[in-house]
Amino acid sequence: MSAASFAAEPAKPATAPVGSPPGQVIHGVRTTAYTHTEQDHVSYGARTAAGTSLQYGTVRSAAADWSVYPVGTVFQIQGDSALYIVDDYGSALVGTQTIDLYKPSPAAMSKWGVRRVSIRVLKWGSYARSLAILRPRQGAASHVREMVARLQTRTA
Repeated sequence: MSAASFAAEPAKPATAPVGSPPGQVIHGVRTTAYTHTEQDHVSYGARTAAGTSLQYGTVRSAAADWSVYPVGTVFQIQGDSALYIVDDYGSALVGTQTIDLYKPSPAAMSKWGVRRVSIRVLKWGSYARSLAILRPRQGAASHVREMVARLQTRTA
């Protein structure tokens, strides 16, 4: 995909309605990076919240607030040929439109830092699936309860 194809598309809000068409471009998305060896991820190992292995290849894992970018959302960053799939979430992401990109090492994570990028959403994930995964996890985790509350309004 060329940079021109991204620039030609109008920006739309990240919280697109259920059933939004693929191809939506969102400009100025704040991205950060994480790795499986970070202190707050060590207990999960190289697993995602969706129960899959963290991916870093042609397809790469990403974490987000699932009430904004639901689990299964596939996107591409302008200028990057890799595809990203939202298969993880993090407490610091809830209530934000930040996407946290998985990197295989602390050095790669630090190199990414914080960047604002344009993304093209190739496929929106499922709010219903996000809700089904999160509901049983509400327990003491306030960030999960917050995502569940937001998702319930989207799927009602």
